[in-house]
Amino acid sequence: MLHHNTYLHPSNTEWVTFVHGAGGSSNIWFKQLRSFTKHFNVLVLDLRGHGDSKSKTLTADASTYTFDAITDDIFEVIDYLKIKNSHFIGISLGTILIRNLAEKSPEKVKSMIMGGAIMKMNFRSQVLMRLGVWFKSVVPYIYLYQLFAFIIMPRKNHKQSRLLFVREAKKLYQKEFIKWFKLTAEINPLLRFFRAKDVNIPTLYIMGEEDYLFLPIIRKIVNIHKQARLFIIPNCGHVVNVERHEVFNQNAIGFIKEH
Repeated sequence: MLHHNTYLHPSNTEWVTFVHGAGGSSNIWFKQLRSFTKHFNVLVLDLRGHGDSKSKTLTADASTYTFDAITDDIFEVIDYLKIKNSHFIGISLGTILIRNLAEKSPEKVKSMIMGGAIMKMNFRSQVLMRLGVWFKSVVPYIYLYQLFAFIIMPRKNHKQSRLLFVREAKKLYQKEFIKWFKLTAEINPLLRFFRAKDVNIPTLYIMGEEDYLFLPIIRKIVNIHKQARLFIIPNCGHVVNVERHEVFNQNAIGFIKEH
């Protein structure tokens, strides 16, 4: 089972579950915990191969690394804790996992807050993925990750987010990085399906104005999906929960209280 921590509220029965992205860990939510635990029960977890879940998945075969399998890891924790349903908050690749959770068991997902959401890989991001596929076995993964982080978060005001993700990524092993990278083979058809199908669950996209790789498609999605909203944070990049945590927390908490 994935490593996880819970923070119980003395009276509120609502749950909020945080799902980090590839290369991160539950540590990236440190600017959310104080605010959210004042209002809700909170669950944070480390995805397989990340954070304190790393030792539990070292022997896992690469063929078991699929979006469905990683989603099932999250379900296992939720079921173990007997959480009937939860609001889910994700960042970057974590938003894909949350959307997959909603597809597989919509009754367990009360709402989705998608920070720095990935719903389409544009030409530039697909070139990045292709480079990663070519070099993943010969170049130390941390060099690739540093390159990706810089291209996704290039500006001076993105530096804190960039350094945080690189620091967390250093805790991975090369073999673990390669296993996660193989997920890119199934990402395009999955995202195409998510864009086409409205899951009809209240969804708030919180995007940075400078998230030039992923913001354009989110603008289009919120015009198609009936229960989707978009909040854009000015002068902010991809990792909105770190770079502008106060704005992120305020909007996410307000949205959850509505639903």
